[in-house]
Amino acid sequence: MLMLKKHTLAYFCSSKSWGGLEMNQLRNAKWMSERGHEVCILAQKNSKIDYEAKALGIHVEYILPHKKYLDVFAAFRLAQKIKNLNVTHLIVRDPKDMSVCGLAKRLSFRKFALAYFMEMQIGIPKRDFVHTMRYSAFDCWVCPLPWLQKQVLEMTRYPKEKTHIIPSGIELDKFFEAIPSDQAKATLDLDVNKKYIGLAGRYDPQKGQMLLLEAFNKIKNEVDYNVVFLGEPTHGEYADYIDWLKEFVRANSLQGRVHFRSFRDDVETFYAAIDVFVMGTKAETFGMVTIEAMASGCKIVGSNKGGTVEILDYGRLGELYESGNGADLADKLMRAIQNQNFDSEYLKNEARKYDANRVSEQVESLFQYL
Repeated sequence: MLMLKKHTLAYFCSSKSWGGLEMNQLRNAKWMSERGHEVCILAQKNSKIDYEAKALGIHVEYILPHKKYLDVFAAFRLAQKIKNLNVTHLIVRDPKDMSVCGLAKRLSFRKFALAYFMEMQIGIPKRDFVHTMRYSAFDCWVCPLPWLQKQVLEMTRYPKEKTHIIPSGIELDKFFEAIPSDQAKATLDLDVNKKYIGLAGRYDPQKGQMLLLEAFNKIKNEVDYNVVFLGEPTHGEYADYIDWLKEFVRANSLQGRVHFRSFRDDVETFYAAIDVFVMGTKAETFGMVTIEAMASGCKIVGSNKGGTVEILDYGRLGELYESGNGADLADKLMRAIQNQNFDSEYLKNEARKYDANRVSEQVESLFQYL
């Protein structure tokens, strides 16, 4: 059996935000550390990822903010840090970090592999000379889904042989081993005798809470289901959005049938409490919440754009509605609710391809040959 080498991995994250991209960077650093690799996070001091990494016992090296393009001084500093840390692989997820990391590799006297893990879709073609040169510094471009690999090949000049498909992963056990549904409902202060349609995500127009309310309002007299939202407001943005949602509830006499719950760390309890999960975003690049719902054995209704289409295998694993169309979402909700052949255990098994250990093994195999 081939013995995998242990590497010194540096995860570069200049962002001070805390969203899916930053969470995935930290999660993967944690998993690779647990598998015996030397790991550090390169981040700004006092950023959210700085605090979270330290809480997990992961070493953090500080970096300064950098310009998006051609920041030679920042690149020199990064090259020196990579040399001092004996880094073998530098991992990037944010497109805004690609230029400085690529330039650092070109300026470095120490050979290391530079890997880009794609988290966002490409908005416009980037086949020009400048982008082609920037991307050429990267030894691999990892895409979480086939449609994103196709996008890379069509919208850039990056070589196909250097692209790889490795899905984003999650730790599945906590979803597989969640508390029973009635206990979860009681924990969320919900009626244990009711069934629920759920949506998890920050209270933000882009997450589709209003779309779900509009769809539910169309079928409220045909189903005995209620709706529950899990989330919290986006910090500093859309402060009045949740008030707008609650006003819709009042105006349409949905009090008692629509419930708002604050975000909680044990999200598996939320999924255990619901029966149908809705992905309300118009076009999620990947959608970790969809994987979480799969691992929880929920019926799923998602939009027919973005990564949700491939995660749900073009409708085989869940219903797909026309993105942004409340009437079609209502129709697909009815189909999901009325589906008597739904097999929750089959769906849970399908989620295993996203298991953190399986994903980490794929990353290790890739890094072995870079």
